[in-house]
Amino acid sequence: MFRSDNTTPQSCDDELHIVFQQGQLLSDMRSRTGCLIALDQLRLSGWTELSRQFLGYWEDKPCYVLEIDAVDQPDPARYQKGNLYHILGRVDEQLFALAGRASQLLDWERDHRHCGRCGNQMTLDVKERAMRCAPCRVINYPRIAPCVIVLVARGEELLLARNANFPQPMYSTLAGFIEAGETAEETLVREVREEVGVEVCNLRYFQSQSWPFPNQLMLGFFADYAGGEIVCDLTEIADADWFHYSQLPMIPPISSISGQLIQQYIKTLS
Repeated sequence: MFRSDNTTPQSCDDELHIVFQQGQLLSDMRSRTGCLIALDQLRLSGWTELSRQFLGYWEDKPCYVLEIDAVDQPDPARYQKGNLYHILGRVDEQLFALAGRASQLLDWERDHRHCGRCGNQMTLDVKERAMRCAPCRVINYPRIAPCVIVLVARGEELLLARNANFPQPMYSTLAGFIEAGETAEETLVREVREEVGVEVCNLRYFQSQSWPFPNQLMLGFFADYAGGEIVCDLTEIADADWFHYSQLPMIPPISSISGQLIQQYIKTLS
């Protein structure tokens, strides 16, 4: 459904738009596609564009991300504003990924308006995904933060944890950022040990997922329990425990890679 392309096409009447205002995504409550806004609808809105980037093609239609002025007032009877969590699990997985791509690219452009080396203003390249500084020739590409996320299993039991900063009583798989010089596998072993004091073995790669909160690439793994008692790092983990697959607490939705890891492992036990 989505085809990536970095070269901005000529304007056409069937182009689509994903619109943000002060970091909030606008969704059209009257539309089946929600966050995809057509050109004629955009023209009628009268919104002031502050930033525009070409994303690629959605169902062969050119798609752009826009940032509109904070003073614009979208009709609350038609448009709903919220963060990306607001549409997680409510829209097609590919459309959620496209909205996440849009959000990340706006953040990247905003954070690289000035060159970090000489301080001059940078310009957005229209032929490739890059911000360029003409005076010192520095080029900045979108930054992605790689992370590992792992489901640790002990037979029919799953090791799940509740993040100390998460407001809901949801239990999820363990995750952490890859540090400089580490492999994904080294990060996995370290993060599990640091967060819950457990050792793991038999690491198996599952799949990856772009996670735009704000710019992670999640690398999913399965791992087996190898030893140790659960001792939580309370700065990050409020609680962790072993749960039988038939008696799980609240877990992430299947639209997240954490939910997919859990459901996929349960399938292997059935």
